[in-house]
Amino acid sequence: MNVHDTILEMATKARAAAAELAKKTTDGKNAALLAMADSLEKNRAAIVAANGIDLAHAKEAGLSPSMLDRLTLTPTRFDAMVAGVRHVATLPDPVGETIWTRERPSGIKIRKVRVPFGVIAVVFESRPNVFIDTAALCLKTGNAVILRGGKEAIESNKALAAAVRDAGVGDAVQLVETLDHSAVTELVRAVGLIDVAIPRGGERLIRAMCEAALVPVLKHYKGVCHIYVDDKADLSMALSILDNAKTQRPGVCNAAECLLVHEKLAPLFMPMVEAWAKDKGVTLHENEAGTEYLSLDINVATVADYRAAIDFINEHSSHHSDCIVTNDAARAAEFLRDVDSAAVYHNVSTRFTDGGEFGMGAEIGISTDKLHARGPMGLEELTTYKYTVTGDGVIRG
Repeated sequence: MNVHDTILEMATKARAAAAELAKKTTDGKNAALLAMADSLEKNRAAIVAANGIDLAHAKEAGLSPSMLDRLTLTPTRFDAMVAGVRHVATLPDPVGETIWTRERPSGIKIRKVRVPFGVIAVVFESRPNVFIDTAALCLKTGNAVILRGGKEAIESNKALAAAVRDAGVGDAVQLVETLDHSAVTELVRAVGLIDVAIPRGGERLIRAMCEAALVPVLKHYKGVCHIYVDDKADLSMALSILDNAKTQRPGVCNAAECLLVHEKLAPLFMPMVEAWAKDKGVTLHENEAGTEYLSLDINVATVADYRAAIDFINEHSSHHSDCIVTNDAARAAEFLRDVDSAAVYHNVSTRFTDGGEFGMGAEIGISTDKLHARGPMGLEELTTYKYTVTGDGVIRG
């Protein structure tokens, strides 16, 4: 079977599965999630072994340290992945929620109600836990999902898909096993079968999907996140936030890529930054605004004041996550209001832009779009809505 026919068959099965999922009760969906968590634990050895094969191939291929980090299913990450599925089962079900009701003078009664999208296609790179996070969120919201991972994680994803199948979810969760790049094009052009596509990966992947797509795409191109240290900042706090935002996991999209320092503070603070960078192995750069390093590198610039910082960020950021460190509440309020990003922080590390940290459970991605979702996408962001209108023989005059 060629790639076109393979994707067509998978999408057709997913459409049928979505129709059945939409009828499931919350209890039924939660039972499926708990069965998935149990199956992951049961198949742990096989999944870890498959991940080891992927890691060996990745090292042979010379993948970067950040890519290897994303690919690795450590025991802690495996446990967190399973716990995340169980946590999603405890969260409120948004499907069927009444957003608002209105009764009109005509006599009609209108309800705006949350409903599933239907079928979601997710294309992702490197991180195998994305497969499970996505499957859990989609099942909870009554959406069928077709996932296509990168070649570097193919064995891990196959093992995870097998564990999910063992949980009895049928065609509601499917993995595209072919590594042919045309599979992605087929997915994003399957109008009438795929309702929305979500890329999780580098800018090159995302732009390629958007250029090929005939279905809606929820996306962010890159994560160029800023830390601005104001002259009214606590320097110890500023250094702690910078360290966490840059070094905790430098290869992720909410890691800081640019440090902005108030010019009056620079003579005092920059020696502290230089000592920190030397200690942590961070390379400082200048005049590289807008660069996403995904490594222990960071651009550094000075600005005249907090208003200049806001202007700099709005010009050079990717509108993902940006932070001001200051003890001046008025400046912080202006920064939070005027920085045009999905998540804006005051005295908080940008590493908190995450579905789990926001109390959403697992996330399916972080959107820097302004339609339909923005920021971490959890359960509510995986629903749309419809209007149900009732009456007693009402006709329009």
